[in-house]
Amino acid sequence: MYKAGDVRVEDVPDPVLQAPTDAIVRVTYACVCGSDLHPYHSLEETSAGRRMGHEAIGVVEEIGSDVTRLTVGDTVIVPFAWSDNTCVFCRDGVTTSCVHGGFFDGAPSATQAEKLLVPQADGTAVVVPGGTDEALMPSLLTLSDVYLTGHHAAHKGGVRAGRTVAVIGDGAVGLSAVLASKQHGADTIILMGRHEDRTSLGREFGATHVVTERGEEGVAKVLAITGGEGVHVVIEAVGHMPAYEQAYGVVRPGGVISRVGVPQYEEAPVGFASLFGKNATLTGGPATVRAYIEAALPQVLDGTIEPGRVFDRELPLSDIAEAYRLMDSREALKVLIRP
Repeated sequence: MYKAGDVRVEDVPDPVLQAPTDAIVRVTYACVCGSDLHPYHSLEETSAGRRMGHEAIGVVEEIGSDVTRLTVGDTVIVPFAWSDNTCVFCRDGVTTSCVHGGFFDGAPSATQAEKLLVPQADGTAVVVPGGTDEALMPSLLTLSDVYLTGHHAAHKGGVRAGRTVAVIGDGAVGLSAVLASKQHGADTIILMGRHEDRTSLGREFGATHVVTERGEEGVAKVLAITGGEGVHVVIEAVGHMPAYEQAYGVVRPGGVISRVGVPQYEEAPVGFASLFGKNATLTGGPATVRAYIEAALPQVLDGTIEPGRVFDRELPLSDIAEAYRLMDSREALKVLIRP
């Protein structure tokens, strides 16, 4: 991406191992993330271009001398952040803060490509048992980010049986949060979104109510559904200030706001009228995907969940600029990319 709206496919040198802990993966499935649309709207012009993408499944082609958990030929899920999975923060489950970690989507490599350099490969890449069942690949791909971001939001928010949940945003992360909240046992799940094709999938994922109104009207509707109490957990899956304002408007006293939409603002109200007066908790952050993959894999493999249903288009890598356009115009929910 060279500037906002300017996405190009170019030939670049193949990645090479840079450290004995690296692996080279041939990407077989990638996608465009809703967070990729933020630079698509705002990236300043750069002469070098910014490599894009942070979600992938692929086949291991080469491993460094210190890599012991992976074998050439393995099919692996690659989370959006790399981590050694052994440092003090990884042991606490906060893999996105690994002392030897970093994020794909730029240097040293990114996933919207034919090949990918994976640092800290032993701690990062997760082997798919049984290899390459094509029908399961879209759902397995969501374990690199989008479904497990929804799971992270539900987990951090403390979603469980007896809890009411509001999910703000009907994008792929919001719908994933609905599915994850259902898996966590939530009794009432209110999806706040305006696009009927998406909210219909949200209902199939477990939403019990859909609120199409925004702002004060949306807040009033949620309060009416909850008898004026508000919800125990709000999952904010957008990242813009109006969504955050809705979140503190609908959270009940003592409730939790769990943010996983990448914030497009630096300051947010936390005072008496927003969080403090309600004794509300604010949590969330970059999903610690690597900490959740092993637990989620069996649910996908046995068909308990089908988070890959968020993909409604598929395009080749050569047409990825069109994938960005389709998602930006909301003609597509999430686009699967096949290099």
